[in-house]
Amino acid sequence: MTAPKIFRPDLNDPTRPKRGLTEQDLAEKATVYRPDLLDGQTLLITGGGSGMGKAAAFLAVRLGANVAICGRDVEKLERTRDVIAKETGKEIFIQTTTIRDPDAVEELIGAVHDKFGGIDTVVNNAGGQFPQDAIDFTRKGWLAVIDTNLNGTWWMMQEAAKRWRADGKPGNIINIVANVERGMPQAAHTCAARAGVIYLSKTLATEWAPFNIRINCIGPGVIETEGFAMYPEEALARFHQANPMKMRGDAWDVAEAIAYFASPAARFINGDLMILDGGQAQWGVIWPGGMPDYFNEGGAA
Repeated sequence: MTAPKIFRPDLNDPTRPKRGLTEQDLAEKATVYRPDLLDGQTLLITGGGSGMGKAAAFLAVRLGANVAICGRDVEKLERTRDVIAKETGKEIFIQTTTIRDPDAVEELIGAVHDKFGGIDTVVNNAGGQFPQDAIDFTRKGWLAVIDTNLNGTWWMMQEAAKRWRADGKPGNIINIVANVERGMPQAAHTCAARAGVIYLSKTLATEWAPFNIRINCIGPGVIETEGFAMYPEEALARFHQANPMKMRGDAWDVAEAIAYFASPAARFINGDLMILDGGQAQWGVIWPGGMPDYFNEGGAA
């Protein structure tokens, strides 16, 4: 395919896609929820050191929850812990974890149980991908995305469920996936992994119902986070044109959806997929590596 044209934006342009919310935003941004909504609950959030996971951690703490976060980058985890303590006066638990490693996942689940006496909700937010035509994927690149986004999520789900079953307690799993209904050109690896998580979740929502374990997914569309740094400016500049609202979401949109699924309001929702994409599923296609000339007819989104 023909490579997309190089695009050099004005870095001071206020309409340029943002690289996430500021920490002050996360501490002060208005929420629709009452301050004690999650009092007494414990949430474990993977990938909680940045982006949507960090926003979810901030909101959960503000709503009264005990919060544990994990990730591979200890500096990000420590930064998130410290800024939450500074802005809210509350301490969260952090642990470096590679979710691809089932032994590390087992250790993490045990550590959070030891710290808080149990877990109410696991938020599987950790993941990663890169934009590339599928024909050019290396074997290592393919395996890295599948192992993190699919296998890592599975290890978290299974280990949490085993503990809930052993303790005779209910459980709640929220998986952050993607809108895969019409495929994801230039992101086939994560499309395959996320589709696997969605249908794994639907299957286990039935299989684990006798243990009173609920499982739901959230599929974000174009969400402004630090992850935008991975994509070329040309692609970012037109991402929002692929949904009929012609706007970008932010991490707070996802955080509030997570809070909803963690709240009593979602007690009768199981095996569902909530799409947060401004209607993109009905209209446009995202090209994270930049739209190839072959498909660029009349400015099509």
